[in-house]
Amino acid sequence: MHVRIKHISLAAISLGALVAAIPVLGQDSPESLLPPGFGEPAPAPAPRPAPAVTPTPAPGPVPSRPVAPQASDPSSVADTEQDIAETKRDLPALSLDDNGDVDLETLDDVFQAEYTLTEGERRSTDEIGVLTPQYKGLPNDAFGEEGGLYLTSLIKNLNGPILSRWGSILLRRTLLSKVTSPENVNPADWTAERAWRLLRMGEADAARALVLKVDGGNYTPRLYEVAMQAHLATADPAGICPLVDAGARVSDAPTWVMFRPICASFTGEQSRATRLLQQARRNRAATGIDYLLAEKTIGAGFEGRRAVSILWDDVEFFNNWRFGLGLATGVEPPDRLYEQAGRHVQGWRARAPMLPIASRMKAADTAAAIGVFSSQAMVDLYSTAYDDPDTSDDQKARASVLRQAYTNDTAERRISAMRDLWTRSDADLTRYSSRILTARAAAKIPPAAALRDQSYDLIASMLTAGLDRSAIRWTNIVEEGSDGWALLSVASPTRKSPVSYGALDDFGDADTSEDKLRSKFLLAAIAGLGRADQKAVADFADDLSVDLSRTTRWSKAIEAASRRGEKGTVAVLAAVGMQGRSWKSMSPLHLYHITQSLKRVGLEPEARMIAAEALTRA
Repeated sequence: MHVRIKHISLAAISLGALVAAIPVLGQDSPESLLPPGFGEPAPAPAPRPAPAVTPTPAPGPVPSRPVAPQASDPSSVADTEQDIAETKRDLPALSLDDNGDVDLETLDDVFQAEYTLTEGERRSTDEIGVLTPQYKGLPNDAFGEEGGLYLTSLIKNLNGPILSRWGSILLRRTLLSKVTSPENVNPADWTAERAWRLLRMGEADAARALVLKVDGGNYTPRLYEVAMQAHLATADPAGICPLVDAGARVSDAPTWVMFRPICASFTGEQSRATRLLQQARRNRAATGIDYLLAEKTIGAGFEGRRAVSILWDDVEFFNNWRFGLGLATGVEPPDRLYEQAGRHVQGWRARAPMLPIASRMKAADTAAAIGVFSSQAMVDLYSTAYDDPDTSDDQKARASVLRQAYTNDTAERRISAMRDLWTRSDADLTRYSSRILTARAAAKIPPAAALRDQSYDLIASMLTAGLDRSAIRWTNIVEEGSDGWALLSVASPTRKSPVSYGALDDFGDADTSEDKLRSKFLLAAIAGLGRADQKAVADFADDLSVDLSRTTRWSKAIEAASRRGEKGTVAVLAAVGMQGRSWKSMSPLHLYHITQSLKRVGLEPEARMIAAEALTRA
């Protein structure tokens, strides 16, 4: 098999917006969203430094190398929110100039290279994925012997938003894991469905990393389609070019037609680009703003002399083409168009490095609440905004309040600053993301009886980032039956004594949530995690008129998968059981089976964090 990559001089791409459209070339290696030690025994007092890891490049015409995840805070136990060791741009090692920028001559040589793949160099499709267990991925047998038709059907049935941030984090790890390709489905189609779901979760970088794990010769029409969308979602038009000719042969989508002149311009073939663009215009492959964005992208190519103005005033609808090429050429869509898009697009927006900090800040709350942004990523973004002259006064003010939450001279004043952030909006996603933002500031507050009334909010904030060992320091401060006690009852990694019926009853008596939903969630989590004896559970369930013995097709499926030890199947079924737009729509029965099944397959830390999140957001 011979694969030739056409000569593409990066000098052919203007050094303005379009080089920024290949975002990961200039990124540092990403953080791990899982807190250090999450789900593991407490670290030894003097741990040995981890040995350096040198990932082995994957063979193929588009080599790809995973980057080892970096712990965001070695003193915290669990900030695992993005376990993807986001893959660096899919190229061989590149030399950098003195400023740390990519050397263009090196890139020129890379794109001129011709790769001849021998049988041994072709990447197998027996296992496809980005994360191995070493990088917080699931084992390769995470789906057991489940058939591909069943698994892809489950993934396709994830139509709505996933309620739980921690459920989304677990699902991302699952979909990115390097797992055995199931029977009775093409491995490329299996990869495509996983990547498509990642895109719909706001995980554009993850989706692109996954599709690039398949060699071009193994692509199917569905994978071409998803790969196109993944590159648009990451504003990386140049990354689509190696796929264009083959993609156009298997699909009549106009996007492939429009990318032919764009990619011709990237190689410096402006005459050919003009001819193809004129042909596309005659055939009305694209019109209006979509055509103009293609023309503007072509103008950014080598010796491109097209001056194209983009005006969004008359544009009524949002689409991925407008997002991807708009960001790549420095003409971002306006907020009113973002408002039409699903919340997953805010995840793409928040992580787009070419966008102004002010724009990314607008998307940060949603990105954090749906699991795309970690607590540390939020703090980093706010820190940058604090010093950015282009951010709004309101954004700077919020960044200043966050700084006060870390630096004020007393615990009371630091908590007061946190409370200003927690109460800045009644919107569910913003309220929850504000707790994510302050998680590490909350962890720095020393436990004290004088702060008992503040303990619930501090514990809730810590647990949004998985800082469970910081939270349990408050165990002797909180009162039995209180809100803070309830959170620690389900989230503590070290609880030994069973929860008593009396404590459950006290919590239920004080519960003011609609239809006692928080009490029902507490019951479900305590029962699922096995933290109370059967009589206490039965008595509290009777008080609440909840029947945890009821079964459904879904509950039977997740229980059977957990008994077979299928971590991946359980994680996907858990996500299926947590779809909705409000925690009021979440069934306590589902929470019971989710926590029980996750614990059974060795994912108890995730089960505990989902339970704590349910109590916090109900």
